[in-house]
This record gives sequence, structure tokens and C-alpha cells, in this order.
Amino acid sequence: MKYTKLSLSVVLVSVLLLVGCSSNGQQANKGDGQVVTIRGKVGFPQQGGTITIMEITKAGAGWQDTINLKSNYTFEKKVNVKEPGYYKLNFYNRQAVDVILYKSDLEVNVDGREATGFFEVKGSPEIEFIREAQTTINGVQNSPEAQKLIADYSKAQTTSDQLAIQKAYQKLVTDASNKVAEQIRQSPPSLGVINVLQGQMLDKDEYFDVYVSTAEKLKKEWPNVSHAKDFVDMVDKMKTLAVGQMAPEISLPNPDGQVVPLSSLRGKYVLVDFWAKWCGPCRRENPNIVRAYNEYKDKGFTVYGVSLDRSKADWLQGIQEDGLTWTHVSDLKYWQSEAAKTYNITAIPFSLLLDPNGKIIAKNLRGQALDDKLEEVLGGK
Repeated sequence: MKYTKLSLSVVLVSVLLLVGCSSNGQQANKGDGQVVTIRGKVGFPQQGGTITIMEITKAGAGWQDTINLKSNYTFEKKVNVKEPGYYKLNFYNRQAVDVILYKSDLEVNVDGREATGFFEVKGSPEIEFIREAQTTINGVQNSPEAQKLIADYSKAQTTSDQLAIQKAYQKLVTDASNKVAEQIRQSPPSLGVINVLQGQMLDKDEYFDVYVSTAEKLKKEWPNVSHAKDFVDMVDKMKTLAVGQMAPEISLPNPDGQVVPLSSLRGKYVLVDFWAKWCGPCRRENPNIVRAYNEYKDKGFTVYGVSLDRSKADWLQGIQEDGLTWTHVSDLKYWQSEAAKTYNITAIPFSLLLDPNGKIIAKNLRGQALDDKLEEVLGGK
């Protein structure tokens, strides 16, 4: 099967494709573990270049070695795999292929001339799982049902018609996500499952139970596997911000330098909104928040804006330009903001809706979804 490029989500840092060295490129790395074999063929070997294999860890590059190419353009490499792991095959610094090694022997065939050249990976159930999940999720947009909805949306005459089409499209997305979620629930521990969830093919909040159940399964069946431990740690952090939990305190200064605790807004429904002037998606979402604020501010709703800007001038300019008339705080530390660390913020916009007691009742409500939720909790007031 011919594959498109796969980039495994475990690669958390940039890794240089270093050329390893060994006395014999056909020997497995030493140590306890299971020996698996990678074999394959290079369509167009490059003169003077090297083929390398390298383990990818959370810290970056791990064990690495060279691979010898035979005269018939084939290669075979035995690798001692101590635990499930991510590896990168680098062909002449021109083409790289990500693979997962655990118990199965693999066949990897490549073009070898360019980054976007042909390649195929056979024999990896983990990569097959990732591919199937990608196909299920990404295939929604190109389905006949979705294409019809997209065409109907462009012709819709009223807002209500557009909303109805949006809901129909979202159902297609939800059905696909539910299918992947069920496959994960039924699957044994694997880096394929971990990769799909770390890559956020499923919404972390909507499918929080899937993340939790997977973490519990990993703790029981893979207690000593490093990538499993990392996933469990990630889920433990997610639990502190799960719907139903009390929102952690934030105490940062407002534009006048006065510290305003998040808890000072208890008694109202509060949208905790992480944003910045430099964040395009944040600025595009701001009009939706302004509209919701103006409609519900007299019914017990307010916004607590947390900026990740680096300069006060930019922060204040963004507030003024977008007409944001609610409470604002920032320590102007960019991604190193104390609030960003507390809330494990890795991307913005990010928001949580809190009830009057400070409990999280929803996350990342965008556009109409925010209006719908506020209508649900405040519409009768």
C-alpha cells in the first residue's frame, strides 16, 4: 500500500537527522529485548550517502545506527527492541520514514531521492491503526454527504438554514469520531492508539473518557513502558481541567497593575479566555465573544481575559481594537505566563466556561456553541 507522509505525534522536539556509526550495520543494538527485522528496497540509491535508523524519544534522538545497502538495492536490519518505540529511517538525508517497532518485522520500500517520494510500510499493525483512524476522520470532508452539505451551505439564504447545515455536517464528523473512539476502546495497548490520542484526532474534552480508559489500561498492562508513562502523565494533567472540576486559581494584574483573582468573579458564569493580540484565530473569535458578552452580561455572565502578550502596548491595543470591555489580566510572559503553566496551555485560543461556583462546565466553546450554552444556562433569566 502506498502511504502519504506520516508524522508521529510523539516527536515533541526538533530532531536532527544525525548519521550514526557502528562497526557493522547489520548488528542489532545490544541489550535485553526482542529482535525485530526491518527489510526493504531503495528504488534510487544516492552515491556517497548513508542510510541510518534512529530511535526518537521524548528527549530527542536516542540509539542510532547505519544500515548497509546490498548490491541489489535491498537492505535488512535487525533491531533489539526493549519496549515499543518510535524510529526514523533516514535515506541519504533526502527522504525520511517514521515507523513504530515492537513485535512485528517490517518491510519498508522507498524511492530514496526526495522527501515526497514514494514509500510504503508493511507489517506494522500500529501504523495501520493510525492510517485507518486518519482515513476515517479525514475522509469526512471528501465524502459525498459532506460535499453536498458544503454545496448547500454556499446556497443557503438564511442563518437558520446555515446552522442546520452546520449541524448536519458536524454529525458526520461526530459519527466518524465515534467510530474511531470505539476502535480505541476495543484495542489493546499500542503506540498506534497512543499516537492517535496524542495527535488529538479525537477532541480531548468530548472524548475524555476514552483518554482516561486508555490511561488506565496502559497503567495496568504497560506499567514500565516510557511512552505509556508519558501518556498517563498527560491524562493526569487533563484531569485537573476536566469538565466538572474546580478551575485552578489565577491571580494576575490587570492593565492598571491591580491583581484580580479569578475567584473574585464567583457568583457569575465566567468565560476564562486565553488569547493574545498576535493570535489571529483569537482575534477572529473575539467578535463572537463580544456579542455573547453584550447579550448576557446583565444576566450573570462575564469574561476573564488572560493575555499571553509580551508587551503592555500590544495587549492594550488588542483590547481597544476589538472592543473587549470585560476583565483583563496578564503577566506579559508569553507562553511562560504563570496562568498558561497552571492551565497547561500549548495553543490559543483556549477557553473554559465556569459556573457561579467556579466549576468547569464547558471548554473551548466557539461561535454559536458559546451562544447555545449561555442560552441553556442563562436564557431564562
